[in-house]
Amino acid sequence: MAGTTITMSNLKQIIRHRDNGMALQTISKTLGIARNTVKKYLQLVDSKGLTYGELLCKSDEELDALLNDPDQKSEQRYQDLQSFFPFMESELKRTGVNRWVLWGEYRQKHPDGYSYSQFCDNYRQWRMGLSASMRFEHLAGDKLYIDFTGDRLFIADPVTGEVTHMEVFVATLGHSQYSYVEAIPSQRKEDFIAATENALHYFGGVPRALVPDNLKSAVTKADKYEPVINPDFLDFANHYGCVVFPARSRKPQDKALVEKTVAIVYSRIYAPIRNRVYHDIRTLNEDIRHHLNTHNCTPFQKRPESRKELFDREERNALAPLPSERYELKQFKYATVTKTSHICLNPEKHYYSIPYRYIGKKVRIVYSASYVSVFFDGERIAFHKRSLKERGYTTVQDHMPSAHRFVSDWNPDFFLKWAKGIHPEVRHYIQVILDSYPYPEQAYKSCLGILGYDKKVGRERLVGAVRRASHYNTYNYSVITRILRSGMDTIPFGTEKQNDNPVQHENIRGAESFR
Repeated sequence: MAGTTITMSNLKQIIRHRDNGMALQTISKTLGIARNTVKKYLQLVDSKGLTYGELLCKSDEELDALLNDPDQKSEQRYQDLQSFFPFMESELKRTGVNRWVLWGEYRQKHPDGYSYSQFCDNYRQWRMGLSASMRFEHLAGDKLYIDFTGDRLFIADPVTGEVTHMEVFVATLGHSQYSYVEAIPSQRKEDFIAATENALHYFGGVPRALVPDNLKSAVTKADKYEPVINPDFLDFANHYGCVVFPARSRKPQDKALVEKTVAIVYSRIYAPIRNRVYHDIRTLNEDIRHHLNTHNCTPFQKRPESRKELFDREERNALAPLPSERYELKQFKYATVTKTSHICLNPEKHYYSIPYRYIGKKVRIVYSASYVSVFFDGERIAFHKRSLKERGYTTVQDHMPSAHRFVSDWNPDFFLKWAKGIHPEVRHYIQVILDSYPYPEQAYKSCLGILGYDKKVGRERLVGAVRRASHYNTYNYSVITRILRSGMDTIPFGTEKQNDNPVQHENIRGAESFR
């Protein structure tokens, strides 16, 4: 749509269409984006001096940063005219209303609008677009048509008899009519994308375009002029290197092929299994696959070959190769980097480290079942393998400031090794302190304070303080501090001053005062 910033997923769709030789006007109608917007983005892409293949290999964030989110000038006048035509179509049916009258109303709202002749010419073209109908010529490897059956199958609990209905996914290649059928739990995008991916792997390749019906998992907003494709399905299509052609709403000729396949599925799959009760979806899909293979190997009614033979001969090699890795559904969220240089990811509440210079910054998190990527200003700043350990930490040492890296290395062996380097008696003293706590972590700061006196007062005094504290059978940081401050570490054992004489002072009362 002119005058707005398109998403990078839509831009990749424009590039793929253009790379396949599609005209600007066709791209515009297919994606619901103004022709001039398509043209300006392609000019911007060409100005970067990169091939289409190089641009498609970049992530959305990298592509967005490369193009620097250009500010586009919209052809608002043409958009206003197009938005007026649906109203004009209904008003012309009313008595006394003609094009001249409606043009006058249009110019009152838009004084800089089109002249009367241009107004009528554009309306005529708009009307022709509404009524146009054509015979589809299906090229090998071109389109995969996707739909769901109206009637559902079901599985029954073997104990309670509770029935759970299953959606039935159907996909058909346009040229050979080679088909794929699978029962899935729902039409949610997770199940829908997984079934579409299974279909591509069943065919062993990727067509140039996917043509889904206007279900929410594929099309967020169904519209005759500007359908909004589900961003997750767009991302899936980009992963497999194909484009998305949503079927026009309430236009059965756009999906006649797959609707014909649905009718055949009823007779060749539903009918043979109608008397069997299934208790799990795996067994149900095994039977569906058996009858599906039979259907694909059955010759056409008016042609000698089968769908499988036609697919093997003409369409298999026309499909693009499958990517090396399967698609993983991505999820997105924003989070602020904590003072510990980590971000928290739900639902397991696992913490992942971020370079400490981004502390306090709001970052974008893109995560799937196997990885977590973190972005700031379009640049990826951290990447981790996904961990499902609840309240755990995944930390890269280089992400932490030097002081934090030191703290992250704390453990009992660390302190015992440090103490042994000072003196065996100091090591024994630290060992007793560590053993005195139910959790060693509770003693770490006390150990750090004691061992820090090695540099503050010298090794000899620290060893002396430890010996005296051990003599008193007292093991903590406070007693070491008092001994060092009082200088008792320098006094030999047995030479402390003994004062057995009572203190005499005029303010001290005698024993008789307490009788």
